[in-house]
Amino acid sequence: MKIYGKRLRLTPQEEDMVRQFRAKTLDNINDNTALDLHLQERGIDKKDVVSVKHWQSAKGDYRFSVVTKENLGVNESTLIKNVSKFIEQYSPDYPKIKRKKTGSHLLVVNPADIHIGKYANSDETGEEYNVNIAFVRVIEGIEGLIEKSKGFDIGKVLFCIGNDVLHIDNVYNTTTKGTRQDVDGKWWEHLDIALNLYVRCIERLREIAPVDVVHCMSNHDYQSGYHLAKNLESWFRKADDVSFDVGVSHRKYYKYGKSLIGFEHGDAAKMDKLPLLMAQEKSQDWADTKFRYWYLHHLHHKIKYKWQDAKDYIGVTVEYLRSPSGSDSWHHRKGYCGVHKAVEGFIHEKENGQVARITHYF
Repeated sequence: MKIYGKRLRLTPQEEDMVRQFRAKTLDNINDNTALDLHLQERGIDKKDVVSVKHWQSAKGDYRFSVVTKENLGVNESTLIKNVSKFIEQYSPDYPKIKRKKTGSHLLVVNPADIHIGKYANSDETGEEYNVNIAFVRVIEGIEGLIEKSKGFDIGKVLFCIGNDVLHIDNVYNTTTKGTRQDVDGKWWEHLDIALNLYVRCIERLREIAPVDVVHCMSNHDYQSGYHLAKNLESWFRKADDVSFDVGVSHRKYYKYGKSLIGFEHGDAAKMDKLPLLMAQEKSQDWADTKFRYWYLHHLHHKIKYKWQDAKDYIGVTVEYLRSPSGSDSWHHRKGYCGVHKAVEGFIHEKENGQVARITHYF
């Protein structure tokens, strides 16, 4: 029979001594292989670590709770200012494109829920998905939409970005709310790939017509998606034919002739509230238009609803868009799979609203 002695309590003086000798730097963990591996796997620079708590699980595995400078909060205005200043030094010159005429049609290009960084293995889910497939599908999809729109005189392109373009929002491979994800690559690789992808998309689209870019805040990458959009805006600062609406507002609106278009990720306001929200938030545009639309995302499959007014005109059409991204392990287990993978777009005529929808399937 083991006899345990009484647990010793530290005096206030001893407690102060312990606090005094706790490391104010991380020099004392330089040789901690387990911690080094933990930081390396998550892409955390040891210089950014403020404090570490560690323990062992019942199986003897090391566990760490790491607080970084990022966790303590970042001055967002300073961050955006520094990023913009950096990109200004490298943003390319975009010479004006001589255009023959101004067409009467708007091409809406909306590659929804790309989820760059999502990982799916065909052995488990029946299909592959990774950063390379995501990149290729969007490029291929936009080329497909451009080809299908050639019969229309396009005078303007509306390019919708965001909507979970990035699969994770931090170094811990989780969404903004902390839901852990299966990922392909590192968070910073995802950001680089997404920026490269969007730059190529806009450069291609501006060959067709001037481009207006609208960003939708979303639940997987609420912060990093916003930063990506601001980076993109800085990149094209010298392009006179590319404009941006990349503020933090969750709902965005765009007026084109007799059409009023609303964009939202689809995870916030209930769908049946969107028509009256549009009428409330854009009352003058509502009064000036005859055709009104909401383009939503988030669900990855097609849903379409219509509300009609007293004159039997279409008051508002609300629809969810398809996604080019594959089903990962969780979605496959839950049965959220088997839907058509696609990039979708729409064509609006100034006086007659949406006159065509175009879809590129994979």
